[in-house]
Amino acid sequence: MKNRNKWILLSIGILLYIGFMVWLNQPKEGDVPTAASQYTFEKAHVTQVISDKASEDTWTEGLRLGMQEILVTIDSGAFRGTELYAVNYLSAYGNVDLKEGSRIIVRMDVDDQGTPFIVTINGHDRSGMLIGMVILFSALLIGIGGRKGLSAIVGLAFTIISIWFFLMPLVQRGVHPIPASIVLIAITTFVSLVALNGFSKKTYVAIAGCVGGVTIAGLVALVAGIMTPINGFNMSEAEELVLRAADDGLLISGLLVSGVLIASLGAVMDVALTISSAIEEMKKIHPKIKTKALFASGINIGKDAMGTMANTLILAFAGASLNMLLLFRVFDYPYRQIFNSDLMTIEIMQGLAGSIGIVLTVPLVAALGASVYGSKK
Repeated sequence: MKNRNKWILLSIGILLYIGFMVWLNQPKEGDVPTAASQYTFEKAHVTQVISDKASEDTWTEGLRLGMQEILVTIDSGAFRGTELYAVNYLSAYGNVDLKEGSRIIVRMDVDDQGTPFIVTINGHDRSGMLIGMVILFSALLIGIGGRKGLSAIVGLAFTIISIWFFLMPLVQRGVHPIPASIVLIAITTFVSLVALNGFSKKTYVAIAGCVGGVTIAGLVALVAGIMTPINGFNMSEAEELVLRAADDGLLISGLLVSGVLIASLGAVMDVALTISSAIEEMKKIHPKIKTKALFASGINIGKDAMGTMANTLILAFAGASLNMLLLFRVFDYPYRQIFNSDLMTIEIMQGLAGSIGIVLTVPLVAALGASVYGSKK
């Protein structure tokens, strides 16, 4: 089949996929809106600090604690331009220290007549900074990577959208998280790698190796969880999820493995594409190279890649758990307790399961690439 026809079929498939996501995110019959969904959050800025009764404390490393009385002007929504009074309480853990001109997000409570009467300071308006970082990242990626960089941005955006509008609604509707995650990974990997490299043997080898490596990581996490035993109910957010599970049929037990699958996807995809690209280049340079030699080259190239990617994955989990690790040190827990606690076990298991998936992706992709590109003689 010509590449043009393949692109047409891919475009049709993506449109059908988007249509399914739209349907999936429609409210179900009988759904009752949550309390959080009824809140109105708007952008605002501080027009006047009426009184400032906050001062630096000795233990907050320079943070000011106390209370501020302010006037804010709403900058978005139906009440744009309205000036309202608000009280801002500064604590060590909710410290939104304001001055005139500060841009903030506020929560507005509206009375029966539709008039706002209470404004609660929710936090700083960080949208400008985040948008700026996204623009900088995209500009650097496109500037240095050219078309490849643009394709990478498209693939990343597709993956993020799929996680939020495909995986999350499926899990909310009671679909088991593990098979739902595997389907998500297969779809996003295919679209991302095809967008990056087009329809080619290299792409197909990388896709197969990536799905295989991530599945291996999930299986390792699943077996480890059964042996431990540990599952989604041991995670810190489980209590809140249990409250929703009774109404929506949400399955919590598979969320731990699902998290491992999603977390390891990027690193495994990197390793798979690196090895498949290298094997393709070897074939171009040495058209008559034997399958065995290609396999050996893929393994040698993968040795460097798997070391750095495994470090990336382990350090990512460690960085996300830095506060927890510091608390263990501060309270001087015995090591036996540290390494057998739910939180630590989950982090170690996630990091190691993902790393095992990366390591086993190397021979898997090397074998697939060698069989596809190797000399038939």
